[in-house]
Amino acid sequence: MSTDLPGDDIECCSLDAHSCIEADKHKWYMSQTAGYDVGNVALTAWVNDHWPGFLRARWIEHMRGKRRWMELNREEFGLLNREFGDYREILDEIVEMLVSGGENLNILQWSRRTKQPKDQQKVREILHRLRINDHRLQCELAHRLACG
Repeated sequence: MSTDLPGDDIECCSLDAHSCIEADKHKWYMSQTAGYDVGNVALTAWVNDHWPGFLRARWIEHMRGKRRWMELNREEFGLLNREFGDYREILDEIVEMLVSGGENLNILQWSRRTKQPKDQQKVREILHRLRINDHRLQCELAHRLACG
């Protein structure tokens, strides 16, 4: 019996490492604009302004099977394509709303306005399986900044 999980053959990336790279780019840009090294102020600003969107985009990559992230659940890698591949159009619409910052309520309201009851049920199933609120991870960079 094999214990291989989806994505075991794909390079596993680190949210922590990639978020530090993005925060450092932000720090460089802010420092260039200011004309001096703005230090941790820029890193804190990146965490506050960009971490939620960064995490959401990486989580969607993981759930779609495009890139595996070690801090996210291995069993969820590629879950959207495996479980909802037959509903590509609805799935793509939901993912687009998620990438734009949409939450469950926004998506459910959209579904009630635009979808037939059968498709509304599929939207609810997808949202239930996604568990958006379970995927709000703390930024490790924020923790390191807070600890000095």
